[in-house]
Amino acid sequence: MSQAVRHDAMRARNLALVLGEVGARGAVTRAALAEITGLTKTTVSKLVGDLIEGGLVVETGAVRDGERGRPGVEIRISGRSVAALGLEVNVDYLSVCVVDLARTVRLRRTQAVDNRAAPPVDSIARLGNLAANVVDEAVEKGLRVVGGVLAVPGPVDRTTGDVRNAPNLGWRDVPLASLLRHFPFPVRVENEANLAALGELWFGSGLPDFLHVSGEIGIGAGLVVRGRLFRGAHGFAGELGHVVVAPDGPQCRCGGRGCLEQYAGQDALLAAAGGVRGQLGVGQVAQRLREGDEKARDACERAAWALGVALSSAINLVDPGAIVLGGIYAPLFRWIGDVVGDTLRARLGQMRGTVPPVIVSRLGAEAAALGAAGQVIEQVMADPAALLHT
Repeated sequence: MSQAVRHDAMRARNLALVLGEVGARGAVTRAALAEITGLTKTTVSKLVGDLIEGGLVVETGAVRDGERGRPGVEIRISGRSVAALGLEVNVDYLSVCVVDLARTVRLRRTQAVDNRAAPPVDSIARLGNLAANVVDEAVEKGLRVVGGVLAVPGPVDRTTGDVRNAPNLGWRDVPLASLLRHFPFPVRVENEANLAALGELWFGSGLPDFLHVSGEIGIGAGLVVRGRLFRGAHGFAGELGHVVVAPDGPQCRCGGRGCLEQYAGQDALLAAAGGVRGQLGVGQVAQRLREGDEKARDACERAAWALGVALSSAINLVDPGAIVLGGIYAPLFRWIGDVVGDTLRARLGQMRGTVPPVIVSRLGAEAAALGAAGQVIEQVMADPAALLHT
């Protein structure tokens, strides 16, 4: 390894170290950074200068640093320049958001569309148009979008970016990464439920250990353990919607019978509440519940019971610290949360004594797109040198 290569590698590590400390501490002076990192003040000043020039950090007002009374200037993460794009293709909508490096949501757009009836190339084309408009708005705000991540409701091969099987979309072995090459920056593909869990970790409750349940037309789960996403051996963990809750139940799109989605997925819940697909939304169900509609109440209780049955198995297997209900379950939590908890206690209480708390995500359906943008931010924080070289 040449001296120049070693120097570049050391600089990259030190940039990540300094940026990480600034991000973790909120605001910190150069002198404090030198003490914390063990780097010389000269080295820290040069690194901070590079990060300022790259738009990653910004100086704030002078403060007393405690060193012989001399004032220092605090450094914090800048939300003025670098930004990330979070994208989502789900069964009945497209979603795009822009989040700056300070983790503030700057733009958010959602478009209702039935992607079940569309070829993947058409869905991605619509998403591309929506994203292009949002990125143009971001540029007008002085932001530079440096990367994106796309959330999809199905298992994803993280090496190739192929969607293996998304039954609710009707997609199988779709080379999604190749359809995203027209974007002006790199876009990776990830599973929607995993990204929703990361969104909850970074933008929601911030709990270190939890199972996030993402309720849409399909149902996925993302497991966070000690602040890190658990993917499983092949990256396909979390397909909660296809846990069987009634072996002789209705046929599922996956080929099985009695899957959780057939009881607690959005289509199943709306149908049980008396709706026809496309004519009754979750918000309308919530309104009927507030008015005391018995059919809507029974539909929610049936869905909540099924959730409790499926989650009982998940809790026995992975022992999460909490259950976080997101997606469509967030606006319906008032009517399903207690039933889920009661079902868990009835099935697990004798053996476990206590069961994990069941809480609601304040992010709702926005969690996956936020988690997608958050992945880009995490990559910038981990390797700022790569961005400074562009």
